Amino acid sequence: MFDARTYVDRRERLARQFESGLLLFLGNEDSPMNYADNPYHFRQDSTFLYYFGIDRPGYTAIVDLDEGRTIVFADDLTIDDVVWTGPQPAVAELADGGGVSVTAPASALEIYVAKARRQARTIRFLPPYRPENRLRLLRLLGVGPDEQSARASVELIRAIVEMRAVKSTAEVDEIERAVDTSIDMHLAAMRMARPGMKEAEIAARVSELALAAGGQLSFPVIATVHGETLHNHDYSHTLDAGRVFLLDAGAETASHYAGDLTSAFPVAAAFSAGQREIYQLVRDTQSAVIAALRPGAPFRDMHLLACRALAQGLKDIGLMKGNLDDAVAQGAHALFFPYGVGHMLGLDVHDMEDLGEIWVGYEGQPKSTQFGLKSLRLARPLKTGFVFTVEPGVHFIPELIDRWSGESKFAEFIDYDGVATYRDFGGIRLEDNLTVGAQSCRVLGKARPRTIAEVEAVRAGG
Repeated sequence: MFDARTYVDRRERLARQFESGLLLFLGNEDSPMNYADNPYHFRQDSTFLYYFGIDRPGYTAIVDLDEGRTIVFADDLTIDDVVWTGPQPAVAELADGGGVSVTAPASALEIYVAKARRQARTIRFLPPYRPENRLRLLRLLGVGPDEQSARASVELIRAIVEMRAVKSTAEVDEIERAVDTSIDMHLAAMRMARPGMKEAEIAARVSELALAAGGQLSFPVIATVHGETLHNHDYSHTLDAGRVFLLDAGAETASHYAGDLTSAFPVAAAFSAGQREIYQLVRDTQSAVIAALRPGAPFRDMHLLACRALAQGLKDIGLMKGNLDDAVAQGAHALFFPYGVGHMLGLDVHDMEDLGEIWVGYEGQPKSTQFGLKSLRLARPLKTGFVFTVEPGVHFIPELIDRWSGESKFAEFIDYDGVATYRDFGGIRLEDNLTVGAQSCRVLGKARPRTIAEVEAVRAGG
């Protein structure tokens, strides 16, 4: 948690953007894994953390704009609870840590909201993403689960997005701590990987380091020799000396700020000629994007810069051909790069996406429907205080190659005979986390191996 004044200031800034009504914040509940007393690891709602700093299940809160007060609703543990959990802070103590002096039992929330509804007061809420909160909104407001996202307050969403998007110095410091732990995770994987190992052994080691640092993983680890599958969570494969190992993994600090890095390295001690060529292309593309970043730059342009650089490199290798401007405009490069080059980062690894990509990454402007470009999560101009990722890549997805080649899709831009020789290559992508300063952007975290020479030195035990 930050100091109580931080949370008070955040709520006051938010409240000033509205004239009247209630702002309703639903914290998360424990979610049972297979029966009530065996829950998944608890993760508090990030917006609730941002405005109240309370990292416990069973809490909700209201900012009452008309009465000028904030109330936290929750129940203290019973002695039956304490037997299992040990002593825990009281509701009033946790609320005070977030700068809230008024608390009430959980059951009082329905009474408070029912009274506001009788008075025809505006009650603004956020789109729920968990079934428990969908049911709570149904009970509180009579809004069915299928209607809740559409009836969530766009005013509240947009106000929160603009606040959370701009990180304070303390928040950037916390994210950088997560990045540093994430770098330790990637270095450990790079040092330990050997032919004959299972992917699960590496996934276990990087997970251990995240927990040992006092936090959690910021998302399920991707640790695979089959990097052609973008989000591969199958750890059953054996490492083969002819493959590239792809690790996409990040740590989350105890206060839940996230890191998100991707590395790729040879299972052998050194890259093969073909692996070296693709790795260098991805590395050069990432460097070109980072060099072009600055406050005010539309991130959509950064994505298109990456697309054009990758297309040029693939043409040089002999996998693309023709007019590359036309190829990128039509989306031919997405055979190899079918996703966006980056996304926002913060309390969520894809920051605030429960509030809607259209608001977080596009300021309400429509997204493209083109394959590849439609997966770009961040397109808006960069602002000082933003934290985001840059992650270009080249992936050879056999099923996609077969589909497009069978249709002769983009045959004027893609050399399918050349692509066929890379069919079993896998994939390489590289990801770093950056923050926008007053004049430029800065890569977060301590030094880590990025160049081919640096990666091979670690693989050789250097």
